[in-house]
Formats: sequence, C-alpha cells, structure tokens
Amino acid sequence: MLPPAADPRHDALAQWLVHTLGTTAFALASASADASFRRYFRLTPAQSLALAPAAATLIVMDAPPPQEDCRPFVHVAALLHAADVHAPAILAQDLQQGFLLLSDLGNTTYLDALNDSTARDLYMDAIDALLRFQATSCEGVLPAYNEALLRRELELFPEWYVGRHRGHVLTTTERATLDRVFALLIANNLAQSQVFVHRDFHSRNLMVSAPNPGVLDFQDAVYGPITYDLVSLLRDAYIGWDEARQIDFAARYWERARQAGVPVHEDFGAFWHDFEWMGVQRQLKVLGIFARLCHRDGKDGYLKDLPLVMAYLRGACARYRRLEPLLALLDAMDARPHTVGYTF
Repeated sequence: MLPPAADPRHDALAQWLVHTLGTTAFALASASADASFRRYFRLTPAQSLALAPAAATLIVMDAPPPQEDCRPFVHVAALLHAADVHAPAILAQDLQQGFLLLSDLGNTTYLDALNDSTARDLYMDAIDALLRFQATSCEGVLPAYNEALLRRELELFPEWYVGRHRGHVLTTTERATLDRVFALLIANNLAQSQVFVHRDFHSRNLMVSAPNPGVLDFQDAVYGPITYDLVSLLRDAYIGWDEARQIDFAARYWERARQAGVPVHEDFGAFWHDFEWMGVQRQLKVLGIFARLCHRDGKDGYLKDLPLVMAYLRGACARYRRLEPLLALLDAMDARPHTVGYTF
C-alpha cells in the first residue's frame, strides 16, 4: 500500500495549532471544502482549551496564500457580529500563513433541514438576519459591487457555460445580443439601493444553530444591490420553491425591510421587478461558475444543479420583453422552439 501523499499545508497547520493551543491533545478531521482553495477541519480537543473552555469542537480554516486571503473573512466577520448576526467567532489567526481557528456552528445546514414544514421558520430567521446586516450598511466599508465587477461576473456565462460547457461558438449577432442584455442588467442592478451584500446567502452557507441562522462563507461580501442576497436565498441553486412561495417570502422581507428602514423600493411590484432582474444576473454568473468548477477545477458535482438555475433564468426571461432576446439565444442553443409569454 502506498503511503499517503505529503501534505505540507496540513503539517504546517498542525504545528500552528499545537503552538496556538499549547497542547497536542486534539484530533483533526475534514469538515468540508468549498468551491475555492479553502479547506475546513473540525478540531476535537481531548481536554478543555483556554481559548474556548466550553467548546466540544472548533473549526480550522486553511486558506493557502497566495490563492486565498483571510483578511476579508476577518473584516466581514466583525461587521456581521456588529450587526448581531451569528457568524463564527475568530479565536486565533495567522494571516500570513492563512490559518484561522473558529467557533463551530454545527453540522446541520439549511439545505439539510429545509422541507415544507420547516421552510417558513428557517427562512424568516434568515430574512431577519439579512435585514440586521443590511441595516448597518455604510458605503466605503466593503468593496463596491460596481459595473466592472458585475460585467466580469456576467462574462463567465459566455466563456465557461456557452463556450466551454456547451461547445457553442457565439455568432457576431449573438454576442451583440448578450452585450445589450448585459448592459440592461447592469443598469438595473446599479440603480437599486446599495447595501452590504453577503454574496452567497443560501442554504449551504446558513447553519441551523442557536441563535439561528449561523452564517458562513461571507469573505466575498461587497456593497451592492439590495435584492442580491434575497435572490440568493429564494432562488437558491440547490433547492427550489414554487413562485408563489418565493413571492410570499419576498413580500415578508419587503414589509420587514420597510419597518426597519432598510431602503427597499416603496412599491412591491417595482421591488419584485428588481429582484427578478438581479436574479438573471446571478443565474448567468452561477451557470458560468458551475461550468468553470467542472471544466477547470474537476468539480463536476455542480453540474447536477444547472437545470434548476437554468429554469430560474428561463422563467424570468420569459416574463420581460427586454429579456426576450436572451431567451431566444438559450432556445437556439438548445434547439428548442422559441415561444414567449410576456408579463411585462
């Protein structure tokens, strides 16, 4: 039997933990990996630790430089705590090596727990946490979700989904169509009220915990369109709900936002329009990212989630005349008859 492959990062992490905790009496086991270079381990101490005397387990983040930078995670964690949102406590850090020791928010994600009977309570807890975060928003504290970033994300769709995953070479006319639609989406997104945006506020990054929810994977937070995180939550790539339920939760968010002074549009119809258009931007981005994860990074497990994301995209495009050219392009790629049923 071959010996296990050398893992210098793991060895360095273990040495850092021994130095930080002052003991070798702990066990490390893989907790999870995400769509980046980061890895997470669950640490189980054999005895009470001075850093966290009551903790049965802790989480260790390995974020290897130069691919990852722990500083945004530390910064956004402080913003979440200031907003009374349950994020991991940072117990120790080595930013140069890319190591963090965190409190453990548990094993149960929203994705594990969501069903017809739990959805209302879980989503209302998530909405309340989101509103607390948004209510503390200040310009200049987080990077701007500006035109350049929005456009860079949209370009993932033609490069990775259309070109690499579908093997489709865009014609000059099709590329021009995408450019026009992208310009419309960006203009709408930038016209929305701007707030703190988690950027991946969905069922895999929300933990069932006390207080609920525990919020993870927030290091890419920005200052941007107010509907973005609600779209991430209600049009989740990993679990789908019918449109009536989406509208119901969106309306509950909108009502609570107005009561909390969070700057949503005063008209719910206009707010829902912005929600849907923000969704189209996110869905195009996610299709590109999932294709890239497969073809560049060898993580093909995300391909099973493409149909739900595409269903969201098609549904929104079919409801708005100005998005119909994008639907026509999708139909052409799929060799499907092109039909429209505009609402707006």
